[in-house]
Amino acid sequence: MARPLLPIEVEEFLSWMVAEKGRSPNTIAAYRRDIGSYCEWLSAQGATVLDVTHTQLVEFVGERRGSGAATSSIARQLAAIRMLHRHLSIEGERRDDPTAELEGVRVPSGLPKPLTEAQVASLLDAVIVTEPIHRRDLALIELLYATGARISEAVGLSIGEIDLDARLVRLYGKGSKERIVPFGSSAAAALEDWFSPSGRARVVPSQWRRRDDAEAVFLNTRGGRLTRQAAWQVIKKYGTKAGIGESLSPHVLRHSCATHLLDHGADLRVVQEMLGHASVSTTQIYTKVSQERLLDVYRSAHPRATLAR
Repeated sequence: MARPLLPIEVEEFLSWMVAEKGRSPNTIAAYRRDIGSYCEWLSAQGATVLDVTHTQLVEFVGERRGSGAATSSIARQLAAIRMLHRHLSIEGERRDDPTAELEGVRVPSGLPKPLTEAQVASLLDAVIVTEPIHRRDLALIELLYATGARISEAVGLSIGEIDLDARLVRLYGKGSKERIVPFGSSAAAALEDWFSPSGRARVVPSQWRRRDDAEAVFLNTRGGRLTRQAAWQVIKKYGTKAGIGESLSPHVLRHSCATHLLDHGADLRVVQEMLGHASVSTTQIYTKVSQERLLDVYRSAHPRATLAR
């Protein structure tokens, strides 16, 4: 599908985000979608990014709210629009910033809902290995849960970035920031099985379509590098089989890894390093999850937790 044409001012802004801010392709794609739909709305109003007014922006946000869009989606789109207009103002493309006085959209803070350890076990048990691709699926799920890796980090892995002997993996996070993360025996066994003659070798094509595919850890059935979308579907498939499909996504496995580490006494700074969080405050949300789980277990298990006084 052809990429929608955006005003030259927007294309220049996106190029600046890549060259000056080092934003990833995924981030730029998200900005393109959010700003693209904003530009479509402006066009319908007979306006452009160079002459839109504060009043029109208030109307835009109001229409987005009225459409039933998630608050988080509106907030994300508004953040991209703010950055665009701030850039246009700084670069002298327009004399004012119409978003300067625009009221923000509050996103209700919510705690991530990790799987229980029993649910993780059920998810892994749902992978019945009878085909080479099942070995891949098990290795993918084991690695995500063992390391707390983002799905983009997992599918971007190359063979040389995994050390099975030392049980270490090199992950490249946001901004291509590198970190070394350990994984345990279960993930190691699943990866070894995937790398065996009965696994990955069975889906290697006679000729690689792209040079990068030859080094990919996780391949699709045609021998190409597994995409984020396809990996997401793998997780959902086995989540459905395990009866937890509605509440499962690759990011839930990341939440679960962090929460279970803290449940078992891991140091907060260690978990921060493992997940690749720039700030420990981001990691601290998982301590709240662990405390909530502790209270739930206590209230349901302690014989005197609910006695009336």
